[in-house]
Amino acid sequence: AMSAALVGYSSSEEEQEQEEEGGNRGGGAQGPPGASAGRPRLPAPADLPGDPDPEEAVSDDSSRHGGRVRGFPHERGNWATHVYLPYIAQEEFLELLELLVSRARTYVPSLAAMEEFHLSLSQCVVLRYHWIEPFVRSLRERLAAFHRFFCVADQVKVYTNQNKTRTFIGLEVSAGHFQLLELVSEVDGVLEEFDLPTFYKDPSFHISLAWCVGDLSGRLEGQCLRELQDIVDGFEESAFLLRIQWEQIRCKSGNKYFSFPLR
Repeated sequence: AMSAALVGYSSSEEEQEQEEEGGNRGGGAQGPPGASAGRPRLPAPADLPGDPDPEEAVSDDSSRHGGRVRGFPHERGNWATHVYLPYIAQEEFLELLELLVSRARTYVPSLAAMEEFHLSLSQCVVLRYHWIEPFVRSLRERLAAFHRFFCVADQVKVYTNQNKTRTFIGLEVSAGHFQLLELVSEVDGVLEEFDLPTFYKDPSFHISLAWCVGDLSGRLEGQCLRELQDIVDGFEESAFLLRIQWEQIRCKSGNKYFSFPLR
C-alpha cells in the first residue's frame, strides 16, 4: 500500500514559496510563468492535522496575503503541487537567519523571514484532483533508488520571481549540485508524463530565507549582499549548519503532504 500522506500542516509560507525559483540568473528565469500556491492561512502548529476542504471557496483578496498576486487562478478541483527537499531549521540556523534578516532590513525594511525552509525540485504546477494519486505513485517509483546525500548551501544570493513581483534572499548550493540535478531529472520525468512544466534549465538550487513584495534586488545586491555573506562566513556554526544531509523528498499537493524517504 502507498504510504499515508504526512500530516497536512498549513503554512503561512504557502503563497510565498512558489515564485522564488529561477531567480535572476542570466537576466531572468526561463520556463513558464511562476505560480503562487495555496490559499492564505494563518500558520497552524506543525503537529496538528489540518484537513481543510480542498473545494473551499477562495477569496483572492490580495490585501489578505501581503499584496501578493496569485500566479494562476484558483479553480475548483485544481491542486497546486510542489516537489521539494524539506530543511528542518535548528536553533542555530534560526540565530543565523535573525542576524541576516536584521542586517538586510537596514537596506530593505519590508523584508520578512521565511517560517519554513526547503529546496525546490519542481516549480509549482497545477494537478487535477484525480491525478494526485497516480502522480505520487509515479514519483515514488522514480525516487525509490535514491540515496541520502549531502550538499552545502552557503552562498548568499538575491532572487526575484519571474514577474518581478517578489524578491528573495536565499542560500545557494555550492556543493551537491550534481545529485540535485539527478533528482530533478527524475521529477521532470514524472511532470512530463502528466504534461506539466518541468523545472528550470540550469537552475540555481537554493533555500530561501526571506522575501519582500516588489523587485528590490537592486538594494540587496552589492554592499548588502557582501555584508550578508560576511555574516554567513563568520558564523561559528555555519560549516556544520549549512552542510545538509537530505533524508527525504516531499510533495505537497493542495493540503496533502507525501514523503519519499531517501535510502
